Amino acid sequence: MSETSETNAIVIFGASGDLTRRKLMPSLYDLYRKGRLPENWRIVGVSRTDFSDNAFREQMKAGVKEFARSMYDSKSWAEFAANICYCRGDLTEFEQLRGVDKMLCEWEDDRPGNRLYYLSIAPNLYEQAVANLGAADMVHQDHGWRRVVIEKPFGSDLASARALNQAVHKVLHESQIYRIDHYLGKETVQNLLVFRFANSLYEPVWNRNYIDHVQITAAETVDVGHRAEFYDNVGVVRDMMQNHVLQLLTFVAFEPPSSFDAEALRNEKAKVLSAIRPIDERNAAGCTVRGQYRTYRDTPGVASGSTTPTFAAIRFYIDNWRWQGVPFYMRSGKALAAKSTEINILFKRPPHVMFPMPPGATLSPNRLSICIQPDEGIHLSFQAKEPDTAAEMRTVDMSFQYEESFGALAIPEAYERLLLDVIKGDASLFTRSDAIELSWELIDPILAAWQTKHAPPLSFYESGTWGPVEADELIAHEGYQWTQGCGEEANT
Repeated sequence: MSETSETNAIVIFGASGDLTRRKLMPSLYDLYRKGRLPENWRIVGVSRTDFSDNAFREQMKAGVKEFARSMYDSKSWAEFAANICYCRGDLTEFEQLRGVDKMLCEWEDDRPGNRLYYLSIAPNLYEQAVANLGAADMVHQDHGWRRVVIEKPFGSDLASARALNQAVHKVLHESQIYRIDHYLGKETVQNLLVFRFANSLYEPVWNRNYIDHVQITAAETVDVGHRAEFYDNVGVVRDMMQNHVLQLLTFVAFEPPSSFDAEALRNEKAKVLSAIRPIDERNAAGCTVRGQYRTYRDTPGVASGSTTPTFAAIRFYIDNWRWQGVPFYMRSGKALAAKSTEINILFKRPPHVMFPMPPGATLSPNRLSICIQPDEGIHLSFQAKEPDTAAEMRTVDMSFQYEESFGALAIPEAYERLLLDVIKGDASLFTRSDAIELSWELIDPILAAWQTKHAPPLSFYESGTWGPVEADELIAHEGYQWTQGCGEEANT
């Protein structure tokens, strides 16, 4: 790389944690191998752990070997590792933070210096960490940009999210804050923009006139495991629904932005969230389901008699011109039958069927499945005539798989895309403060309703199934059921 007068530092606070080893450093290595890191760059790991530079590099090398998408080789690693250093420090200790700043200033050597601060730390430390960065005079942008990446969760309810927003805004401009949601870094989520707005085939039917309902599933096969103590104070709605799943809903539902610009995109997402019909104790029993896998309470760290949901299903309506009357069904849970994150668009059935069919039979609806993980792709199911019959029909599938079309290595890790966007200053895939608060305004009343006498009962389900039967009853709309459209048959 050529020399430049401008420096670029990527500072990871909490660098001794699992996120750095499994996601951040392998993604940065992949960016390096692709030649996408800026010139004159350096990665600085900061944590309370006592590491030498070499010891930290060795730990990171193990993570890169195991998790990087690019093929590891010793020569590339040696070149990459030469730009990695470590500084023992604690974000909550002001004087230690000044030591980190001194190290960065010495490297910058009076040159303009850009800095990315990644807060891979406990959420309860975000406010103090940002305050200390400000007090140490490490966020001013007189001689280069300063950007701060904050991991989820951003608040635990509306009040805490607002308080955190207010606290960070005392130190940082909104343009400096990058609230990260790794789901939005997944290639298929980003492709929704292109799929919807670069193809004239789909956008004309992307509305209440043709779409019957939408299903969004974020299912995990794993149980709470070693996260039990944390999870028991959070539950599936805070862990998955408030952020990941609601974000997917906005990508499906928003209006075409005026331009491919971060603020235009985020404006449309905020409009969707503000148009979602609220759910509270008056209608929570009819619009929500809460479940818990049967062995959850036996897990060490889980409170005796815990009512924390490990599964939730919610039916939302968006009260605007495009989506009036179209239900959006969301479900997420632990210990389910398959690991899958997908969006299924179910189209309305034809108004008249002229083909002979058995009594009581109906046409299967056309279904568009956007498969986010584990197998990224898009599938369209439709009716086709069976050969050598008069008019017998069968549902067939038209499929696009990223791996088949572009190769497995062409699909980047989500953090790779998001880290590059922070470096470039593109906030399109990051959540703005108003969207954070709007999402909590939707979620808080649901959680509150679940604590009242009007709450839906806590339903139990067996591990390895698709959740409680009440979730099936929630979606029994025009005879429909939960659909898994990404390589599997429909399930109930």
